[in-house]
Amino acid sequence: MDSVDCVIAGGGPAGMMAGLLLARAGCRVAVLEKHRDFLHDFRGDTIHPSTLQLMDELGWLEEFLRLPHQKAPDLHAELGGRQVMIADFSRLPLECRYIAFMPQWDFLNFLAAKGAQMPGFTLLMGHRITGLLREDGRVAGAAWQSDAGAGEIRAPLVIGADGRHSVVRAEAGLEVIDFGSAVDVLWLQLTRLPDDPAPAMSHAGPQQGLVLIDRGDFWQCGYVIRKGGYDDLKARGLSAFRAALAALAPLPAARFEEITGWDRIHLLSIRMDRLRQWWAPGVLCIGDAAHAMSPVGGFGVNLAIQDAVAAANTLAAPLREERLCDSDLARVQARRLFPTRATQGMQRMMRRKRNDKGEAVPRPPGFVRMIARFPMLSRLMGRLIGMGFRQEHIKY
Repeated sequence: MDSVDCVIAGGGPAGMMAGLLLARAGCRVAVLEKHRDFLHDFRGDTIHPSTLQLMDELGWLEEFLRLPHQKAPDLHAELGGRQVMIADFSRLPLECRYIAFMPQWDFLNFLAAKGAQMPGFTLLMGHRITGLLREDGRVAGAAWQSDAGAGEIRAPLVIGADGRHSVVRAEAGLEVIDFGSAVDVLWLQLTRLPDDPAPAMSHAGPQQGLVLIDRGDFWQCGYVIRKGGYDDLKARGLSAFRAALAALAPLPAARFEEITGWDRIHLLSIRMDRLRQWWAPGVLCIGDAAHAMSPVGGFGVNLAIQDAVAAANTLAAPLREERLCDSDLARVQARRLFPTRATQGMQRMMRRKRNDKGEAVPRPPGFVRMIARFPMLSRLMGRLIGMGFRQEHIKY
């Protein structure tokens, strides 16, 4: 493959959705994913109501929902020993009024299978973008490397959807605004037993720094620690870590004995940032490559998919008709900048206050206390989490 209309770096939700929609609109697209498969633990696994609505607009919803998933029509957090509903999706003006918890690899494999049915869609697994090609002051394609060798693909547009450590945004020299983060998250899995207590509606947390997600046959656990504190935690030993988890979780302490090594634990380094300008001539960043999000509220995947829809809606015709210009790329950023700013602002508001040592103060975040005081606000949070600040619809 020597040339296409668009090269997309990254086969995550943003890259796969953008590639699929551009191919559906008649463009020739190559999606390059550095891994050889999608089977990677602890990727974001929330499918928001607005994403399910996109599946419905594409005519794929019934088929999609045959994949294993758990439904959460609301989300809860613990406050003063009681469960408080912080987001209620039951009144959304959408087909699906719930978050679906689904392994991201199932979601991506579904999109890959749909893309394979489109003549203009090519997915290259195990292909890592190593640089950008330039011609007459514009990006004109990308260089790649795989186990079999290296090569180049020329294209009038390269979309960087390669995450918060994006090669594309670094190679394009795009300026990053860093908002910082005081925390990291440790992800791990515990076996779920039939007699385990069931947190309400498949999700409970944050419970003083602990999130539990019911994944059917296992619990996915997220434990919040201070930024850079993982080595200190390891130095205190597994026994102390298991005791800290047991003190927060509604599970018997003995259940944590199955954590037999640090290799069972995945460190997610939290960062929150945003590009000052998401594009340069011939290149555009979307999703985490344009705006890394905190995992609070599970906004990242949903925002990335909405970016992809906006990009496809805006760029499909100019690419197909060979008239792409910088103003088209600027229009994508203009369309998606407000929801990104608003979401990051809300995430910063939702963060727990921390002391000088980076430890969470006992008092819950103000937004949780406010929702506990005025329960009707859970519907507003349901709309913001479930639909975002600007919902996109498929044009082509």
